[in-house]
Amino acid sequence: MKNGKRKIRTEVLRELSFLESLSRRCPQDPEILKALSDLYTQVGRFAEGLKADLDLSRLCPREPLVWYNLACSYALTARTDEALSALSHAVDLGYRDYGWIRQDSDLESIRQDQRFKALLQRLMTGKNAASRSS
Repeated sequence: MKNGKRKIRTEVLRELSFLESLSRRCPQDPEILKALSDLYTQVGRFAEGLKADLDLSRLCPREPLVWYNLACSYALTARTDEALSALSHAVDLGYRDYGWIRQDSDLESIRQDQRFKALLQRLMTGKNAASRSS
């Protein structure tokens, strides 16, 4: 199994190098930045993932998933206030995956914060209100 993990890691690093090269040529391409952010997180390069997510939030300011991923990057870099603010903004923009927010390990560092719990409650209450009006 060790060789299998090494092969996967080599492939991820090769893909990361390729995407970094593309990003230098096309620094404003959201799809490249999204892929880079994901790979940086996979390999534990959280500060670089945060930079990619910050760039994305400027390029795609109305995309809830961009703000959700920014919240994750902030949480992974121990920036609680920024993580909660970005997560709240994602919800304001329409992010509604309550189940995923509850289990996403990227958000572990903020899970016990009362503001996180209040945001979950707000999301759940909104979900219930939407269900009743249907």
